[in-house]
Amino acid sequence: MSEQPLPREIRCVLVPVGQLRLLLPNATVAEVITLPTPEPVQGAPEWLLGRIAWRGWRVPLVAFTKLAGAPEGDAELTVRVAVLKAPGGNARLPFIAVLTQGFPRLTTLNAELVIPTHDGTPLPPGVKAQVLVRDDIAVIPDLEGIEQELARLLDTAHEPVEQASEVG
Repeated sequence: MSEQPLPREIRCVLVPVGQLRLLLPNATVAEVITLPTPEPVQGAPEWLLGRIAWRGWRVPLVAFTKLAGAPEGDAELTVRVAVLKAPGGNARLPFIAVLTQGFPRLTTLNAELVIPTHDGTPLPPGVKAQVLVRDDIAVIPDLEGIEQELARLLDTAHEPVEQASEVG
């Protein structure tokens, strides 16, 4: 199998979560929606706010600021939800929802525009890398790790993750 060259430019989204900006490939974001009322998950950690109904799925809703121990940000900003495509291929957990504040911002990046800023100290939970993107400090979330932890938590809770039944 031959290796494909990396694209020169990648379309990305900077998603505001509290005082952080998550840097994600644009293709990862399925939709940004208004915040529905989450269905609680019994025994869940503080960062797992519950599940939301989205397009027939019961999607776990994550408060990334609580997971990473980051400041919450401006309470005046409108809270939304970014529904992300989970990267792990778990048929029972194809999407992860993340609480956001403000609007995600589209940007096109290349390797020269993303500068690692990590100083070697341990990264917070849920964070894969810290980077400087133009003038913004951003974090690249560890979506694979978050997905694995959600699958573990939801399996432990013996709650189905699969698609919710349609109400007609």
